Amino acid sequence: MECPFCAETIKDEATVCKHCSRDLRVVIPVIHEIQDVVAELDRLQRRLDQVNTSLAMFDRPVRFLFLNGGIYVVLPALLLIAAHYLVVMKFDWPLLYLRIASFLIPLPFGMAAYALSRIGFRGAFGLGALTAALSVLGMLSVVSYVDGTPILPANFREWRETVEYGLSIALSFLTGNILVILVLWLLPNTIASGGKPSAAAYRAARMLGQHVGEDTMRRRARRIQDLMQTVGPLAGVVATAAGSIYTGLKGMLGP
Repeated sequence: MECPFCAETIKDEATVCKHCSRDLRVVIPVIHEIQDVVAELDRLQRRLDQVNTSLAMFDRPVRFLFLNGGIYVVLPALLLIAAHYLVVMKFDWPLLYLRIASFLIPLPFGMAAYALSRIGFRGAFGLGALTAALSVLGMLSVVSYVDGTPILPANFREWRETVEYGLSIALSFLTGNILVILVLWLLPNTIASGGKPSAAAYRAARMLGQHVGEDTMRRRARRIQDLMQTVGPLAGVVATAAGSIYTGLKGMLGP
């Protein structure tokens, strides 16, 4: 942490600043209390955002669905259909370009879903699934109209490739959403974290060895807590991104 008097970096357990020699025994508990209050206010703000979103949906459901559906479903679906038409129908480019576009287009809409509308990962996956269904149906309809073929896939393999392609779009949308949650919420909280670690972090710290001092145990528990707060969402970003890329490219790479 930083010394509140000289702003130099010091150990969290320090009682006297080694740079300015000021006594920290009085101010450190106050700093920890302030950090706890800030964390609680941030939690309450997130809860308030969720309540406001729910109230907006129940208060004006038609407007809510029309606005969010238009921004987060119809618009990216139209862009995906346009990308499909340009790559496949007009210019006959390699399908790799379409797969890249299908990952990059839904990504910023998933980001905006949380950044602008505070739609969490559950709602984001639903919006991504709707985007995938609408865009894939539109792509199949365009191909059917141009080539005079049936809209729906003709066999199991085509159905599987269609579902996998749609899943890659939905996962890309979810990846953007989780990424923004990680950047806007979890990382700032972790960087500013302080005070007493949670009981779960203490239990994990004791499992690594109990024959250490209280200050060492608390420092170990705080590091574990910071790790727990970031690794889970970060793993979610990596997993959804990898799933989106894999399902999008699976048809090109072969079974």
